[in-house]
Amino acid sequence: MINAVLTKIFGSRNERVIKKLKPIVERINSLEKEFEKKSKEELRSLTAKWRSEIEKLPTDEEKFKYMDKILPEAFAAVREAAKRTLGMRHYDVQLLGGIVLHRGNIAEMKTGEGKTLVATLPAYLNALAGKGVHIVTVNDYLAKRDAELMGPVYNYLGLTVGFLQNQMEKEERKEMYSRDITYGTNSEFGFDYLRDNMVFSKEDKVQRDLFYAIVDEADSILIDEARTPLIISGPSEESVDVYYIADGIVRQLKKDRDFKVEEKTKTAVLTDEGIKRVEEIVKKMTGMKDFNLYDPKFSDLLHAIIQSLRAHHLFKKDVDYVVKDGKVVIVDEFTGRIMPGRRWSDGLHQAVEAKEGVKIEAENQTLATITLQNYFRLYKKLAGMTGTAETEAAELKEIYGLDVVVIPTNKPVIRKDHPDLIFKTKRAKFEAVVKEIEKNYKIGRPVLVGTNSIEDSEYLSRLLKKRGIPHQVLNAKYHEKEAEIVAQAGRLGAVTIATNMAGRGTDILLGGNPDFLAKRELRERGITPEKVGKEKYEEIYRETLKKYKEITEKEKEKVKELGGLYIIGTERNESRRIDNQLRGRAGRQGDPGESRFFLSLEDNLLRLFGSDRIKKMMEIMNVPEDEPITHKMVSKALENAQRRVEEQNFQIRKRLLEYDEVYNVQRKVIYEQRNRILEGENFKEEILGFFEDIAWELVDIFAPESMLPDEWNLKDLKKTLETRFGFEFPIPETYNGLVELQIEGAFNDREKLAKIIYDTLVKKYQELESLVGEGQLREIERMVMLDRLDHYWREHLRALDHIKESIGWRGYGQRDPVIEFKKEAFLLFEDLISNIENGVVDSLFNYYRYVKEQVEIEKEGASALHQV
Repeated sequence: MINAVLTKIFGSRNERVIKKLKPIVERINSLEKEFEKKSKEELRSLTAKWRSEIEKLPTDEEKFKYMDKILPEAFAAVREAAKRTLGMRHYDVQLLGGIVLHRGNIAEMKTGEGKTLVATLPAYLNALAGKGVHIVTVNDYLAKRDAELMGPVYNYLGLTVGFLQNQMEKEERKEMYSRDITYGTNSEFGFDYLRDNMVFSKEDKVQRDLFYAIVDEADSILIDEARTPLIISGPSEESVDVYYIADGIVRQLKKDRDFKVEEKTKTAVLTDEGIKRVEEIVKKMTGMKDFNLYDPKFSDLLHAIIQSLRAHHLFKKDVDYVVKDGKVVIVDEFTGRIMPGRRWSDGLHQAVEAKEGVKIEAENQTLATITLQNYFRLYKKLAGMTGTAETEAAELKEIYGLDVVVIPTNKPVIRKDHPDLIFKTKRAKFEAVVKEIEKNYKIGRPVLVGTNSIEDSEYLSRLLKKRGIPHQVLNAKYHEKEAEIVAQAGRLGAVTIATNMAGRGTDILLGGNPDFLAKRELRERGITPEKVGKEKYEEIYRETLKKYKEITEKEKEKVKELGGLYIIGTERNESRRIDNQLRGRAGRQGDPGESRFFLSLEDNLLRLFGSDRIKKMMEIMNVPEDEPITHKMVSKALENAQRRVEEQNFQIRKRLLEYDEVYNVQRKVIYEQRNRILEGENFKEEILGFFEDIAWELVDIFAPESMLPDEWNLKDLKKTLETRFGFEFPIPETYNGLVELQIEGAFNDREKLAKIIYDTLVKKYQELESLVGEGQLREIERMVMLDRLDHYWREHLRALDHIKESIGWRGYGQRDPVIEFKKEAFLLFEDLISNIENGVVDSLFNYYRYVKEQVEIEKEGASALHQV
């Protein structure tokens, strides 16, 4: 109540932020006439001037302050360049969006408000620092499209622009990163960062330091995608046969009797009955008399059975994955896209492959990993834009420190959003959807239907075919054509079925998109720039575009009269945000439009989160199967269900981040060390430090403080050292011999021992340096350190993965798994550092032995020659 009164008096926080920014917009507008008079050369000279001023400033903070100062002029320059090259003028609300992005926040802008054009403003301003700006898109197609579409603006002002594509070679990637502004997907940027930390030479790195990033569809990338970490993996040597065996066993088990599955959390457990059944099956298969499934030596089989149960009963074909070219390919649950190359971890992918009867690929071993949260937090400044972020504002603030600012629309939104219709069964729901489509198709009104799975989109497509209604299907199976299909979804009589519309990135223009139509005609006529020349192609394209503009303008007016684009949702998503994204496809730039969701009590969200009360209510009211209900209570139940799922998903992402924080601290240490090695630093002092650590490690083993000196095992210490390093150490075999030794700098007998080991290693190390020369030894040290660091880091990641898989069980013992994981990871990290040090020292003295042998061979050869 008090908040409502205060908001009425002072305005909401968002309104106050926008009010503060308006004077800056007025300043940019006041410069428009002045900038219209400037020539291309004058605008470019401004770029050069600002660039040299910013580059002189020593810190990033000072660079950002200078950018704040020149922002009105810089934005005025970009607006002028866009008018001249694209024929587009930034609206005031787009300038507001640009300021919000430059300040490192999330700009929430409705669909069709021109986010692609908005990004040019802060991208240009921040690129003046000469450190590179990254614009992150949701797919390769959009990265290329946006870079080519907006490229003329940047080029006109004297900046370079590039884009990343999945199949690009290293040299081309490096070239793209060297440009002022680079467009690419989150996975391309993230994987390049990981790969850069696996190279053996500084020249092989493709990225520069991470400076400023603008994330398009920020909610999709920073929130939805953030549940899956980026992992670079290599094949492990473990056998996959266990998954075939587990699959055979699981096919003989009965649900609810032998095992139980929990759909909400996607977990599966064997019952006591099921454990006995599995043990009987295994005994029969192997002929073993005694078999205990919970014997530690059969843990791999138990793990594979659990994953196989999940594969069979929780992961559905054409919903969670598709089988394409004999491979199981994951379907992104948020966008409906297939994700080639991505694999579920922890044996789940192998279990699904066994279920589908395709070749099981070996389980992979993690070579490098990072969560998207931690990757994006590496940038000096981060910003994002999206149509829907307000529902996740708290998470964006907590995880990334980003505030959400809602930008007003250029024209008021007049779309009508109708209440949901709820049916008893899925069958009745889809029948009603088809009737609704047919009714609108007959009058020529375009309809866009959003489905949650490939399965549903194909089912609906079959129903429409029966009715003879022509339509386009856009799902993960046909995503190559997606932009063209979406672009034409606003044409008269168009019916488009699409799996999740999240992040499609293409505007639906009422009456159709003339640019796409013109390009399609030229393709069909076989007219390309290569065949007819660039100038001739442009001329033909302009003529064709003019023809289609006239057609689409007439169609647009008719579609408007019919009420605009009609959006039908066939199921509520787990997140309200994704529902809003689907709705937002209609009603762009003040156009009319309508939206309605058709639901059933059999839909996943209602089935899992609260359809019981609604079901009872429908039964009491004796509602027929094909008759829908609309009720405030139902809408409230749905919203509560979505809130619960959103909270659950937030907790999953938060948990993932808590685990990755452990990796992150260790990753920073290792990557920092790696970069120092690549920079060619002199590690002689550090190697001498390794000698000291190893000396004390060995003293602690063979002459521990807890033992009486007479009990020290000096004989074995001497033997171990000489076996390991291949030369003698002047260590006496008895304690008395040690007491008699006078060693400078040693205050007690344990220090004497450590000093003997250290001095001997240093003496041999100096001998090696004199044999091969200082320069060559530094280069060998660099190679050895890189090799050992990478080898043990990979082993360390594998060990951490294994601990993470099993640590959850400690929760049953009232211990927090994350705290337990931190403890275990810390101990493992100490081992990692020790292993690296020991590995480097051992490799160096192996090399010492090799050099000594070569010297001996040369001596013998020279002696033999002399005798001849």
